Amino acid sequence: MSKDVLVFCEQRDGKLQKVSLELLGEGRKLADSLNQKLVALLLGHETANMHQSLLNHGACEVIYVDAPILKDYMTEPYTKAMTAVLKEHDFDIVLIGATAIGRDLAPRVACRVRTGLTADCTQLEIDSETKNLLMTRPAFGGNILATIICPEHRPQMASIRPGVMIAREQEENTTGEITRFEVPFEAADQNVTILETVMASKKSADITEAKVLVSGGRGTGKENFATLGKLADLLGGQVSASRASVDAGYASKDRQVGQTGKTVRPKLYMACGISGAIQHLAGMEESELIIAINKTPSAPIFDVADVGIVGDMHKILPKLITKLERISINAS
Repeated sequence: MSKDVLVFCEQRDGKLQKVSLELLGEGRKLADSLNQKLVALLLGHETANMHQSLLNHGACEVIYVDAPILKDYMTEPYTKAMTAVLKEHDFDIVLIGATAIGRDLAPRVACRVRTGLTADCTQLEIDSETKNLLMTRPAFGGNILATIICPEHRPQMASIRPGVMIAREQEENTTGEITRFEVPFEAADQNVTILETVMASKKSADITEAKVLVSGGRGTGKENFATLGKLADLLGGQVSASRASVDAGYASKDRQVGQTGKTVRPKLYMACGISGAIQHLAGMEESELIIAINKTPSAPIFDVADVGIVGDMHKILPKLITKLERISINAS
């Protein structure tokens, strides 16, 4: 009988990715409801500095594979290592982040262990009767939410986008098992060679990390996104966008919030000229404080907003910016 919940913990350049900690938080909930252990899987080279952090964030056990071939992500070595671990331990549930690495790795591993994979999940639950994992994800272009089960095969595999789940509060000096797993790599496993790693000279800030987001919709207009940027600067935040404004070329794809973009949980989310389609709401409705500005009183965004302002954003935002600038000057 399959047992325990496994979370693939992604690391890059020796640093754990935030999605890994988020999945440990969700994995712990699932494991507790099934009376199972939560196991963290870490692949890489010289990763000992990360083991304790995984225990502190909820893992009962850390299984790690350490080899020079795993220093940088390559499809075949990572697939071989993770597959070997899953075949040896027979897990009930496997969670993996829907990052660039996760989206490459997860389907290959699922194929090799002959199980299904539900990608880009937004919600995970345990069925109280069957104990199957209920995996909910957007379907048909985000127009509906489909709940998928995998009753006949184990492990039940799901990938989850960064920002969807909430990481547990870190506990200091948590104890747990740390187990090294040996994988017999061969020269043939490295079927590509990384000649050079080129880092972007200036990486744009990740909107999932922002405490404040000022988000614009199609109604904002491309020429007015600069106004959103000015307001975001005054509030110490960043600019984000709806899918409609990204499709219209007002903002880049990495600024998109929603089911086909990023899921965000800032302390303040200002929705400017955004009507509030269900696909957009799914990406921001967990924000602590939502302020919506829209000239249409019946706009769905007002259903989730804590503060709603019915009016023309092109008239409201300049007045708000002027007021904030005065406050800033007086404070200094």
